[in-house]
Amino acid sequence: MITNFFIPELNNHDVQELWFQQDGATCHTARATIDLLKDTFGDRLISRFGPSLVYADKRQTLDHLEDNIRRVIADIRPQMLEEVIENWTSRLDYIRASRGSPMPEII
Repeated sequence: MITNFFIPELNNHDVQELWFQQDGATCHTARATIDLLKDTFGDRLISRFGPSLVYADKRQTLDHLEDNIRRVIADIRPQMLEEVIENWTSRLDYIRASRGSPMPEII
């Protein structure tokens, strides 16, 4: 699915700033899948299998993990947050306008 649908679909759009968040489901954590996602998204992959700055080091305690999370959140640029909000609100507008119909443009 990733190779035959997702990546070709990505190639039809400008995705230079696109991040991918992997959900951790067992089938999504297979070595081949993780390698493919890393090759496709590089450091824009959010996954417990990296490369994520939250998991960049081998955290030993919950406090250490929380410190990493705080550090990564503090480094988020305001412009990125503005872009996320803009994208999210435009998707909400599209969902409202579609009134439950299929949304191939979102896929």
